[in-house]
Amino acid sequence: MSFSDASAGSTHRSVTLNRVAGSRYTVANDRGGELTIGTGAGPEFTPVELLLVAIGGCTAIDVDVVTSRRSKPETFTVRVEGEKARDEGGNHVTGIVVTFGVSFPDSPDGEEARAILPDIVRKSHDRLCAVGRTVELATPIETRIV
Repeated sequence: MSFSDASAGSTHRSVTLNRVAGSRYTVANDRGGELTIGTGAGPEFTPVELLLVAIGGCTAIDVDVVTSRRSKPETFTVRVEGEKARDEGGNHVTGIVVTFGVSFPDSPDGEEARAILPDIVRKSHDRLCAVGRTVELATPIETRIV
C-alpha cells in the first residue's frame, strides 16, 4: 500500500513506517528523510524517545530562530526527560521536562538574545510548538485498518 502527503505547501504531515525486522521499522517522510526505530534493544530510537525528540526539537527550533536573529549562540543544548509509566490508565509518559542550556557571547547582541530567551521559551511552550501543544491538549488519535 502506498501513502503520500499533499503538496509541499500543505499543512498536512505524514510519515510511513515499514517493518524491516521483528520490532524494527524504517520511518520515511515524503522529503526523503529516513530513520530506523525499534524497541530499545539496539541503538535505534524508541517511539517514546522520538516523542521526547519531537517535543525538544520543536521548541528548540522556535527558540533558536528567534534568539539567533540577535546573536549566534555559543552553546545550545536542550535536554528532554520523562518517565515511562504504566498504571490503570495504560502506558504513558509523565513528568516531561524540557531544559535549555544556552549561552551567548558577552556583547550587546548576546545580551539582547539572553534577555529574550525566557520569553521565547515561554511562548514556544504556551502556543508556538505544535508538538508540545498537541501533547498538552490531549488531541485524540484515530486508528484505521485499510
